[in-house]
Parts: sequence; C-alpha cells; structure tokens
Amino acid sequence: MSIVFIGLGSNLGERLSMLQKAIACISELPTTEVLATSSVYESPPIDNSAQNHFLNAVCKIRTKLPPKALLDALKEIERRLGRPERYARWSPRYIDLDILFYDNQVLNQDGLTIPHSEIQNRKFVLLPMLELDDYFHPVLKKHLSTLLAETNDASPVLKTKISIALQQEN
Repeated sequence: MSIVFIGLGSNLGERLSMLQKAIACISELPTTEVLATSSVYESPPIDNSAQNHFLNAVCKIRTKLPPKALLDALKEIERRLGRPERYARWSPRYIDLDILFYDNQVLNQDGLTIPHSEIQNRKFVLLPMLELDDYFHPVLKKHLSTLLAETNDASPVLKTKISIALQQEN
C-alpha cells in the first residue's frame, strides 16, 4: 500500500460540498482508504482574476492503485462533479484534484508529474499539507516547512474553521 497526498480545490458552486463529495468519491476507490484530511483554507485564484476565492484542502490516502490509475480515477471524479474534460488554465472549477506526493516516487510521464511541480510555489497547498505531515520533498531535498519559509507566494491564504469529516465505516 502506498501513501499519497492529494490537493483539493473548488471555487464554483457549493465549494465545501464539492470538497466533501470529492473526499467521499476518493474513499470509494478500490483498495483505497482516506486516512486524514486537513482543515479547509480559503485562497484567491492564482492569476488574481475576478473569480471566486477557492476553498482548498489536502487529504492523505493509502492505496494500491498505481500512480497513473489513481490519476485517471481522480480525473473521472472531477468529471462526475462537473469539471469539463477540457478547460482553460487557471479557470474557475467545481473541483480540482492533484496528486501532490505518491510515497517518495519521482515521476514525469504521460501528463503526470510527481511530486506536483508547483508545491513550493503554493501556500494553499503547503499550509494544509503541513497539518498532515512535514513531508520531505524528494526532488527539492527540503521539508515542506522549509519550502513554506522560502516561498515567494505572498497570497493571503486563510485557515477557516471548517473541517471535512471522514465517513466512518460500520
């Protein structure tokens, strides 16, 4: 079983509901268990355009799905939750799901880059991720707390009082 961290974001529709639905869908993937979720953070869009602010979170999962199969499953969840298959970069979205880390693997193939190439530039990823783990970035050779201290991202990312409850199995 592999440990994977997934970034979640939404700035259209019922943003919190979208994050909750995405977590529920992830928990239903075969051979996959959601272990933890971060608090929810609010952040402006990357390009500072006149669109809604995002709600962001990170979840930690354990899965037997290999990286490409997991990516395909996450893209299918995005489509089911209303994200079009093709979209403009940095456009508004109902849900965005990104593999941040997959164990300590380093991959760059078939539209899949692990670790995610922009982690160090995004406080809206670093802050919730740090709630779950001060992970050691296998490419940059630094802990996330160091990357947060060094980031050039000056955007106002605010921790909300919202949390995403994990569904307990009976």
